[in-house]
Amino acid sequence: MPFRDILKKKDKVQEGNAPIAPEPQRNWAEEAPVFTFLRTDTHTQEVISPPSFSSADSYKKGPFSTDNDESSKSRLSVRHSRSPSASSQSSDKSKTKTTKRLSQRLGLRRGDPTSPNVPDDLPDIAPAEGEEGERARESLWEKRATILALKNGQERSRPVTPVGTMADVEAFANMSRSPSRKASPGVADGNIQEAIRLHEAGDLVNSTKLFRQLADPNGENDPLSQVLYGLALRHGWGCTPNATEAVTYLTAAASNAASIEELALKAGMKKGGAAKGELVLAIFELANCFRHGWGVMVDKYAAKQYYETAANLGDTDAMNEVAWCYLEGFGCKKDKYAAARYYRRAEAAGSKTLGNTWIWKEKYDEPKK
Repeated sequence: MPFRDILKKKDKVQEGNAPIAPEPQRNWAEEAPVFTFLRTDTHTQEVISPPSFSSADSYKKGPFSTDNDESSKSRLSVRHSRSPSASSQSSDKSKTKTTKRLSQRLGLRRGDPTSPNVPDDLPDIAPAEGEEGERARESLWEKRATILALKNGQERSRPVTPVGTMADVEAFANMSRSPSRKASPGVADGNIQEAIRLHEAGDLVNSTKLFRQLADPNGENDPLSQVLYGLALRHGWGCTPNATEAVTYLTAAASNAASIEELALKAGMKKGGAAKGELVLAIFELANCFRHGWGVMVDKYAAKQYYETAANLGDTDAMNEVAWCYLEGFGCKKDKYAAARYYRRAEAAGSKTLGNTWIWKEKYDEPKK
C-alpha cells in the first residue's frame, strides 16, 4: 500500500451507515429422485415395480413376485428398520455408560480465549443509541486502544519513549506531537512529506533513512514516522528486512500515540486528540503482525482484538479484516451476523469486497427495536 494511501486512512472519518437492500425471497423446490428397475436378458426387457415398505397393506407385487415374497419382504423390512439414527441411538446409550470425554475425566472445560498480548481489563462496550451514545461508545473504543497499546509497550522490548510532564492537560491534548520532539512541528512534518516523496519516487534507501531519523526515540520520536519506518523494516523497503525490529517501532508508535490520546481523553475530548490517526494505524499494523507472525508468534486472539479495535475507530481495512475473523472463526467463534455487520460498515465507507452480496440478506439485518 503506498504511503499516501496510508495517510488517507489516518485522516479519513467515517460517518453514517449504508442503506440496506432487502433480500428477495427464494423458493427452492425439492424433488425426490425417481428410479426405474429393469430386468433384462438377451431378448427381453421388463420393468419391475420395487416393493414399498410404508405398510403391509400397500405392498404391491411385481410381475415376478410369488407367495414366498412375504418372507423376503419381512427380512427386507427388518434390514430397512436398522437406520443410522436407530443404530446411533443404541450405540450412544452404550457409550454414555462406559466412556467419558478426556476433558470430563480431567475436569477441564473450554473457557474464553486469552492472550498475553491482550490485557484482561479491557472495557466492555455495548451498542449505543443516539448521537450522544455513539460519541461515548467511540470514546470507550479509544480507551480500549490506549490500553492495548500501553500494555503491549510494557510487555515488549522497545525504544525508550521519554514523555515529559504537563501541568496543563488541555493544552497538551491539543498538541500534534509528543513533547519530546526537538524540532518544530512544521519542520518535522515537512521532513515526513519529503520522506514520502522520496519513497514514491523510488528512492527507498534515502526515504527509509529519513524515516529512521524521524522515528528515533532520542530524536524526533514521531509516532507516524515510527509506523512508516516499522513498515519499511517489515517489508525491506530500502533496508534489510527485520520483522522483529519492525514490531519494536510499531509498538513504540502505538505507545507514543496512546500517551497523547490518554491525556486527551482525560481532558474530556470524546473523539480523542491529534494522535488518534497514528494510534489507529499502529494498532492495525500490529494486528497484521499477530495474524501473520511477522516478528512475533502468531496470536489469533490478539489479532482479532486489535483488528476490531481499529475497525471501531474508523479504519476500513480493519473492518474487512475483523469481518473475515468472524466469518472464519479466526481468534473467535464463527459469527456470520457480526461478519456481515462489519462488511456492511466497510462497504458503506467505500471499501467494498467483491462477492459479498450475501451480507445484505435480510436475516443479517440489525434486529428491530
